Amino acid sequence: MLQVAVLGAAHPHIGEALEEIAWRDDVALVAASEPDAAMRERFLGGVSAPVYASHAELLERHQIDVAVVSGIYAQRSEAVLTALAAGAHVFADKPLCTTLEQLDEITKAFADSDRRLGLMFTKRFSAATVAAKRLVDEGVLGELALIATTGPHKLTQANRPAWFFDSALYGGAAGDLPVHDVDLALFFTGATSGTVSAATGNVRSADHPDFDDHVALLLRAGSAIATIEANWLSPEAAELHGHYRMRLSGSEGTAEIDWGYETLTVATHDRPTWTEPLQAPLRPMQFFFDAIIAGTEPAVTTEESLLATRVALLAQQSAESGGVPLAW
Repeated sequence: MLQVAVLGAAHPHIGEALEEIAWRDDVALVAASEPDAAMRERFLGGVSAPVYASHAELLERHQIDVAVVSGIYAQRSEAVLTALAAGAHVFADKPLCTTLEQLDEITKAFADSDRRLGLMFTKRFSAATVAAKRLVDEGVLGELALIATTGPHKLTQANRPAWFFDSALYGGAAGDLPVHDVDLALFFTGATSGTVSAATGNVRSADHPDFDDHVALLLRAGSAIATIEANWLSPEAAELHGHYRMRLSGSEGTAEIDWGYETLTVATHDRPTWTEPLQAPLRPMQFFFDAIIAGTEPAVTTEESLLATRVALLAQQSAESGGVPLAW
């Protein structure tokens, strides 16, 4: 039985991880911790396992195999390193951390360890993404040239805690929202080097002038180019929290992923537009626990988790430096 603890619960994504743990009979939640009392009650109030205000106290009292980290963004690095020092694998919500200095420390710690790191890149496991990756790998689209993504989110400001609008705790939009699609750009292209530049702005949050409510990235991923935009501007009355989409353009065809409605639309030079049949979706939090139990590398590997985070944080640095391209 895999012994799991939550170290930090400051975002609703923790609920998806708790659902996966509850669903399984080979994983047990043995404890949870969150320093902030309000968030502890909001996100861990229904947990039957012991709940602590201190990560250190939890780790003193419990021997764990996996730590699930989903605290305040700027505090995640400390939780990750503390868990790793205790011998645990780490399954973290994105963003993994908020600065390149934190990331360097995490990278070194995992390089010196045999533990695994996985990020909750849930888009990887949608049925449309899985089908699109198969088409890319089969050469249906030819050589990938362009990737264009859009990631609108509802801000629902009244429901956001104060830390969300504090850059010292939140970091920046470029390091947060686009990282899913950065990961997918690397996933589809297999790129291991390139450049990234970014720009951010604020048009709807005048009461929080330091908060970026939109961001756009220009990412060179090997020979392909990705344009990635994400924002907190999705209309509050819209049907979806975020109508996330991606268009893949290759030498032989195009594929359009619509995650909002879970569809994949494809066209090639020798076949008119069609809707690709999809398999049943995978549970998005399943992969990490499966891998740890099997003793294998997770589908989102340690290296992939670190690289996508690095590219996103370099994008944040670029945005803060006037959009200068930075190599990764």
